[in-house]
Amino acid sequence: MQVDDKLGLYAAFKSKDTRFDGRFFVGVSSTGIYCRPVCHARMPKIENCTFYPTAAEAEQAGYRPCLLCRPELAPGRSVADAKSTLANRAARLLEEHSGSGLSVEELAVKLGCTDRHLRRVFSEEFRVSPVRYLQTCRLLLAKSLLTDSDLSVVDVTMVSGFGSLRRFNDAFKSHYRLSPTEFRKQAALGGAVSGDVTLSLGYRSPYQWEKLLAFLAFRAIPGVEVVRDGEYLRTVRLMGGNGAELTGWIRVCNKPAKNMLAVTVSSSLLPALPQVLARIRHLFDLRCDPDAISDVLTAMNEVKPGLFTPGLRLPGCFDSFEMCVRAVLGQQVTVKAASTLAARMAATFGTTIETGIEGLGLIFPSPETIIALPGDISDQLGPIGVTSARSKTILSLAHAFVDRTIDFGQSAVPEVEIARLCELPGIGSWTAHYIAMRSMGWPDAFLETDYGVKKVFEGLKPKEILERSQAWRPWRSYATINIWNSL
Repeated sequence: MQVDDKLGLYAAFKSKDTRFDGRFFVGVSSTGIYCRPVCHARMPKIENCTFYPTAAEAEQAGYRPCLLCRPELAPGRSVADAKSTLANRAARLLEEHSGSGLSVEELAVKLGCTDRHLRRVFSEEFRVSPVRYLQTCRLLLAKSLLTDSDLSVVDVTMVSGFGSLRRFNDAFKSHYRLSPTEFRKQAALGGAVSGDVTLSLGYRSPYQWEKLLAFLAFRAIPGVEVVRDGEYLRTVRLMGGNGAELTGWIRVCNKPAKNMLAVTVSSSLLPALPQVLARIRHLFDLRCDPDAISDVLTAMNEVKPGLFTPGLRLPGCFDSFEMCVRAVLGQQVTVKAASTLAARMAATFGTTIETGIEGLGLIFPSPETIIALPGDISDQLGPIGVTSARSKTILSLAHAFVDRTIDFGQSAVPEVEIARLCELPGIGSWTAHYIAMRSMGWPDAFLETDYGVKKVFEGLKPKEILERSQAWRPWRSYATINIWNSL
C-alpha cells in the first residue's frame, strides 16, 4: 500500500487494524496533529487527511504528535518496508545514536559511503533529510520522557541528545507550539516515580512473547540475566556519549492488551537511553512484520504440519560480544553446559554490580578485559573449563571487536561479515550464520547443518536442505527459529 493511495490508506485508518501500525501516519489538517492508524480519536473526514510514511515527514509538514495515540510508541519499520538497505541501516544508527553528537558525515563513514550519497539515498527513501529524521527521533524521545517520567527538563534535554536547554526549548516550541514544561502539564503526568524510568515500546501482533522469553531463559547467563514471572531482566554496561562507562540494569515485560513492552531502565543508564532502547528493540525483534513473514513461511507446514507459528520472533541480543562468546562456548556442548561456562566467565572475569534484584549482580567481561588478561589465554580460561581451541577463538573475537575488523551491529552487511568471521580460528559456517542472525539481526540466515534442522528434514543432505530453504527467503532466520521451536 503506497502513501499516495489515499482511499486505501483512509480505509486502513478507519479499520484501526494493528497490522498497519507504524506503516504510515495520518496528518489531520482540521486539528494540526498527526496520528497512528490505530488512533481512537474521532474519525476525521478524508479530505482533511494526509498520509506520511514516517513521523519525521509528518512533523516536517508542520503536524504535532497526537497526545492520545502517541506516535512515538508506534513500532518501527521492518526490513520488508525498506526499499533501500543503506537508508534503513542509516535510520537505525540515527535512532541508536540520537542521544550523542553523531554527524551525518560520521554516519556516512560508518556506512562506507560519502555523505552526499547518503543524503540522497536517505531522502529518496524517507522523504526527509537525515538531519530532520534525527531531530524527530530526539523530539519523540523527549516527548516520551516528559510524558512517562518525572525527569527534570534539563535531564530530558541531555538524555534526548539536544545538548543545550535553549536548543531543546526552541526545537520543542517550533514543532509542538508548547514549551516542554507546558507540554508536560498538558500531558497530565501522574504516578511517575523518581529515579528509574519506565517507557513503552510498541510491536505488531501477533507476538509470541512466551516463546521468545523461553528461548532467552534457556540460554540465560546466571548472574547476568534473569527470566522470571514473565519478565526479562539483565545487567548492562555501555559507553556514554562522553566516553564514560555506564553500568546498570533493565527490566522488560509484556503488555499484550496494548501491543507494548514496558521497559524499565535504571537511572544510571539514562545518559545512554537511546542506545538502551535500540538494543531492546533488537533483542525483542520489535520491528518485525509478522504478516509479511507469514505470507512466505506458512509453506513450512507442507514439510511438517504445525511447523510454522505466526508471530514467532527472531531473538536478537543486547550485548554482541557476550552473545558471540556464548555461541562459541556452545559449540558441541549442551545449551545448559554453555550457560554454566558463560556464568563462570562472568563470575571470574566480569564485574560485580549492585542492582537490588535477586540473582542479578554480574556484568559479562568486555572484549577489552579478555585481551588484557596476562599470559596465555588458555591458562586463563582453561581452569574454568574452556578448551584451548575455544579460548583462542574467544580471544580472536575480542580482538575483532576492539580493532573493529568485523562489524557485529545491525548496520553490517551480513554476507561480508560472515566471510570475515569464518577467517577467525574456530569459527565455522554454523557459528558465523548464528552470529549474523542474532547479533546483526539478519533475517535470512539458515543453518542447514544444524542438528535440529537436519532432524526435521530427516533423510536429506545439508545441500538438499539448503536448496529447499530457498523458498523461504528472505525470512530463513525465522524459519530456523520455528524449526527449533517445533523440537
